Formats: sequence, structure tokens, C-alpha cells
Amino acid sequence: MRAKWFVKGDWEGFFAFGLDALLVFILMNKLCLDFLGFSEELFFYRILPASAIGLIIGNGFYAWQALKLARRENRDDVCAMPYGASAITVVVYVFLVMFPTQQKALAMGMDKETADIIAWHTGLLACMVSGSIEFLGAFVAHHIRKVTPRVVMLVAIAGTGLAFISMDYVFRTYAYPLIGFTSLALALVFYFGGAKAKGGVPGGLLILAGGSLMAWALYWSGFPSVVPPSADFSLEHIGLHLPALEVMRVFSSFEMIVEFLPVVIPFGFIFLIGSLQNIEAAAAAGDAYPPKPLLLANGAGSLGTAFFGSPFPTTIFLGHPGYKRIGARAGYSTINAIVWTLVCMTGTLSVFAYLIPIEAVMPILIWIGMVVCAQNFQVAEKRHIPAVVLGLTPAIAGYVGLAVKHAMSAAEVATGVNLYNQGFIDSFVAIRTFYADGMFALGQGFIYTSMILAGITYYAIERRFTLAAHWCMVGALLSLIGFTHTYTITTADVIGQLSLPVPVWTKWTTGYLAMAVVLYLAPYFTRSKRKPD
Repeated sequence: MRAKWFVKGDWEGFFAFGLDALLVFILMNKLCLDFLGFSEELFFYRILPASAIGLIIGNGFYAWQALKLARRENRDDVCAMPYGASAITVVVYVFLVMFPTQQKALAMGMDKETADIIAWHTGLLACMVSGSIEFLGAFVAHHIRKVTPRVVMLVAIAGTGLAFISMDYVFRTYAYPLIGFTSLALALVFYFGGAKAKGGVPGGLLILAGGSLMAWALYWSGFPSVVPPSADFSLEHIGLHLPALEVMRVFSSFEMIVEFLPVVIPFGFIFLIGSLQNIEAAAAAGDAYPPKPLLLANGAGSLGTAFFGSPFPTTIFLGHPGYKRIGARAGYSTINAIVWTLVCMTGTLSVFAYLIPIEAVMPILIWIGMVVCAQNFQVAEKRHIPAVVLGLTPAIAGYVGLAVKHAMSAAEVATGVNLYNQGFIDSFVAIRTFYADGMFALGQGFIYTSMILAGITYYAIERRFTLAAHWCMVGALLSLIGFTHTYTITTADVIGQLSLPVPVWTKWTTGYLAMAVVLYLAPYFTRSKRKPD
């Protein structure tokens, strides 16, 4: 069988994945220009064109890998891994790396333009560190895969899909119900229901067009709407903007990155594990790619992006099972690389950001998050489902923690009082009997904790208590070095606190060790054989 470069389902995949990419680029546009206050020249002429480098490296390679797998296994249903910039990475690098650097530079007396350049360069260094971790991690990731059951490998990505992809947009749907419900209904028809539009029109295109037209029709009719955006429409930045090598200029900001390593290093490993979990999700959907080359290309894409001037790492995306289900194969990856490279290098993102409201396309993200979460229950045996459910709780805690921080920041603006302090967080228990300390601890490093809890529960269900205790020891080690649970309160956020190179004993380390002792001793006070289901 000769695998095809392009099939009809690739159009559906293009619109489904392309709309996800559009949302990320719009978010990038808003945070860089409105929140950080970067100049439009810096964003449209340097950062955005550099983002295309990772897209070319990753999407081109993954399309080739899909064709290679299809030919090797004589199949015509192999779907390429989705790849691009992630909304999570954009938020993390803006709020936890570039913004603090920018404010520190301004406090040192630097002018705004210089502070912006230093913040940008610090983001590039952070992106290089993260990309290096992902690249080098490719050589050890297969060992992780061997000792981790599939249901445990998938659970953290299921929690991320449910909590951090779907939930935000479900809330936003109910905030703007006329537009949100209409777009969601179309997503239910075409994506959840699997129906095809007459005339071969891609369902994703109908969702985008329907939501956008409704938003603008409400605006033109004088009713409340989500458009137009605050910025005036302009074609000023339309033109060819090729990326330029920036790597040799960034090391002047190297000393700035040291204080952000506790943020960058864990996220580098999180992206590595997340990519491995997405590869595992693809295998569960029938496309068993060899992980090593995919992870090497993943890291190379982030490094290439950073070398040319974008501080936002590229990574393997969630959602492969969903894209495969709607018929996408290798071509959708190639089309996305071409289209978004043109958008990044021509400044046309400004047009998209103006014309298309996020509310028009967010049901597609809701669907992707739900599909990714549901897959974990589909591949799990019935008796292992409790391990999946318990493994989802850290991601839910991470999302609840984000919601609490939103509330704290809003209250801080309203009252003019800095609420980010230990006393205020402790008051949650006294006033509302809400254990914010435990919530922040469980949500910190939730990708690791999801796997640990699921692994412990999985082997406890199997009554292989010694292996369950081994997972407890992994949890103890990660809590000891600060990859999980340990957090610190800054003046504007609650963030993780890495304990390297000197590990710090924590109460969570003690807890994991106590759990390990119980499980190590369990064979001596229980009947170890499991009865048939």
C-alpha cells in the first residue's frame, strides 16, 4: 500500500488543529503586546517569524514519520502527531519568566525598551534550557515507558485535557451563551456526533464561520458581543518578515535566568513527560511510533525556535486520537506548517486576531480535552478505573489553584492590599475550612503527582504491593527535590520551589515514606492473591 501525502480527512484535521493553533497565537499576541507591552516591531518582526522555525522542523518531521509508519505497517489510517506552540507554555513563560525579569530590569532603572529586550532574551534562554531537556530526555524516555503501565502514562495528560483545556472554555461558553452555545452545538454535531456536512465542507470551517459571523452580527446590530477587540484594525505589519539568528546576542542576559531555573527545569521535564504521554496516547489509538526520534525532533524544534528569537517552546500537542478519529493523516501536519509559517512571517496574524473571536472556536478545544480524557477510561481495564479517577485529582487541584489565584489577584486589585502571603492563605482554613495549603501542594507538579497516585493505586489494585511501594519512593524523591508539592509565595503568584542542588526534607516526603512502609509490609498481613472479577 502506498501511503498518500494528503487525504480528504486532512482538511478536517487542518481546521481542527489549525483553530487550536490560532487560539495559541492570539493568546501570544495579547500577552506580548498588551500585558508585557512589547513593541509591535519586536513581536511581529522578531518573535512571531521565529515561531515558524519550530513549526517547520516538527510538523515536517512528524508528517514524514506518519508516512513512514503507514508504509512499514501497510496501513492507510496513520495520523501524524500534532505539534506546535502550547497555550500552557505561553502563559508560563510570560508570567513566570519574562514578566518578572522585565519588572526587575525596570526596578534597576533601565528604560522600558531595554527591559523588554532583557525579558525577551531571558525567555529565549529559558526556552533553550527547556528544549535541551526535551532533546536529551529522548535517550532515557523509553526506560520510563517500560516501567510505567499505559493507564498510568495517560492519566496526567487526561487530567490536563479535562481541567486546563476544556474547563476554561466551558466557563467561557456559559459567559457568552448565545455565541458559545451555538458554536458548541455545531461541535456536538460534527465532532462529538461524527456527522459530515453536505458538500464536503469541513465541520471546523463551519464552526469558525458560524461563531464569527454571529459575533459580528450581534455587534453590528447593537447588541452585546465579544467583538470588536480593543485595538484598531491595521494592515501596517503585513509584509515578509524572515527570522534572523538571535542566539549569539542572548548570553548577556544569562545571569538573569539563574533565578528562574526552579521554574524552567521542572517544566522542561513536564514537557518531556507530556510529550511521551501524547506518544503513548497515539499508540493507544493504534499508531505506535518509536518515541526516541519523535522526542529528539520535539527538542530540536524548541531549540530552533529559541535560536531565531521566539521564547515559546514548541511541543507535541494533546489530541492525536481526536484528529485521527476525524480522518486526519499526514497531510494536516504539512498544511498547518505551511499555513502558520506564512501567517507568522507575513504579519497576517493581526488580521486573524481582529476578525475571529476566541468564543467562536473554543468548542473545538472543549472536544479535544474531552476526547483525550475519555481515552484513558477506554484503554483502562474496569478494575483499574479507580486509579484513573484518583490520578485526575492533582490536575483538578492545579486548576482549582489557578482559579483561587485569579480570585486573589482580582481582590488585590479591588482592595489595593497584597494578598499573596502565608497568613492570607492560612486564613482559608480558619474562615472557610478550605485547605488551600493542600490544594497548592497537590497541584504543584501535578503531571508527576498524577502518575504517582495512579501508579500506586494501579499496583495496589493488582496487589503487587512492593511495586506500589516503589512508586511511593519515587514520590518521596520528587518531593525531596521540589518537583512536586513544594511551593513558595511571591508578591504576585504561588509557584513551585525547586530544592536543587541541596534537597530539602518536606512533610510530603515523610508522608510518601510512611505510605511505602505500609505497602512494603502489606504482603505480611494480607492475602496477596486476587479473586477473579
